[in-house]
Amino acid sequence: MNRIKEVLEAKGIKQTWLADQIGKSYNMVNRYVGNKIQPSIKDLFLIAEVLGVDPKELLKTDNEK
Repeated sequence: MNRIKEVLEAKGIKQTWLADQIGKSYNMVNRYVGNKIQPSIKDLFLIAEVLGVDPKELLKTDNEK
């Protein structure tokens, strides 16, 4: 599970902008945000870099399920 949706909302960033920045389709980013699929580690680090957060901030712990 990831926290991409929460980080996008907190920063006021649209999924379409993120998709453009990381070179993925809107549909792929939408699946990441909806936790339908999980990004690869490489993509997770890229998303964190683009959003200006530590990659750990994008991950949910077992306690946050």
